[in-house]
Amino acid sequence: MKPKLAGRCRRLFLGLGANIGSRRRQLATGLKKLGERGVIVRRVAPLYETEPVGLRAQPAFLNTVAEVETSMSSLEVIRAALAVEAELGRSRTVAGGPRRLDIDLLLDGNQVLEADGVQVPHPRLHQRRFVLIPLTDLAPELRHPVLGKSMASLLRDCPDGSAVAPFPGPGLLDDACEFAGGQAKMSEYP
Repeated sequence: MKPKLAGRCRRLFLGLGANIGSRRRQLATGLKKLGERGVIVRRVAPLYETEPVGLRAQPAFLNTVAEVETSMSSLEVIRAALAVEAELGRSRTVAGGPRRLDIDLLLDGNQVLEADGVQVPHPRLHQRRFVLIPLTDLAPELRHPVLGKSMASLLRDCPDGSAVAPFPGPGLLDDACEFAGGQAKMSEYP
């Protein structure tokens, strides 16, 4: 049975990353906690181990993209993501530095938003392979609402040369969650 959401639901894409602590667990827990706040996970791309971009002297990241559904506004989704990050111990002491969990709103349908320091679509989405590769896994033909290009096309043209490699083992939903009626539910794992 599909979870009921109040109001009109939209499809959004979130980028998730972690490079300290139990990276896979942080990502899975982040998805679970988003679901508890009304951001329902529908699909999750495979995991990728990625080299840091920007501040390079830090551990490798695990990254993925989740397709979610919600009736919340973009700003509400971002607030929920920030609350989940904080709850799981994210500290913003160094810009671009190591983090237990990072959740970015990449796309909210065809919406274009620039308000209160928030930009949708994410302003660097088209410049980052660690975002484009898992996003293309989920929605290769999805068009960027500003650039008008498909995700597959943006990936082909991406100037980012950083290393992005499939992470061995099961994906988040296979390893950490059971999918019941489309909503991710955590199961225990190391």
